[in-house]
Amino acid sequence: MDAALNQLTADRGFANLSLREVAREAGIAPTSFYRHFNELDELGLALVDEAGLALRQLMRQARKRIEKNGSAISTSVDTFMEYLASNPSHFRLLLRERTGLSIQFRTAIKAEINHFATELSEDLRRAGELKNRPIDDPQLVADTMVTVMFNQGSEALDCLPKEKADLKDRLKKELRMILRGAEIVTTENREAGRTS
Repeated sequence: MDAALNQLTADRGFANLSLREVAREAGIAPTSFYRHFNELDELGLALVDEAGLALRQLMRQARKRIEKNGSAISTSVDTFMEYLASNPSHFRLLLRERTGLSIQFRTAIKAEINHFATELSEDLRRAGELKNRPIDDPQLVADTMVTVMFNQGSEALDCLPKEKADLKDRLKKELRMILRGAEIVTTENREAGRTS
């Protein structure tokens, strides 16, 4: 798995890898690859699982930091950027294969992103209840926030440090705007006697 990740770059996606190259990078014979995986796509799906798990674990750590520091958006963005810095190949895999040709990859990545958004949705619901500022559709808000985070994450991969700091600040503002907009819409809906 590490051998495949090492070969993923800004210019080279998983679809461009060959079994022989992965085996050579891993220091094994190509036939030995089959002791671990039935095909190259199975390796790719294992990498998608690993990427999703790493991201979810980091965001769970962020929740613990939030309990101490208080700022959910700032802490979450900082944690997400740490994930990008530590796992650029994983994130490139998620980004690139999310729209790739393989339906297996697209389905697996969509499931990982949905799982991440569902956890965020639950966090938003709980936070709204604690602050007595619930939002009507936390899942929609979470989906929107995750989309923005992934889009900005793709930009951050190739940024210089100063650009990355600016991007991080911008992402925090964008997420605050999404959340504040959701709170305003919820208030308007409740004042009008409807929920969306």
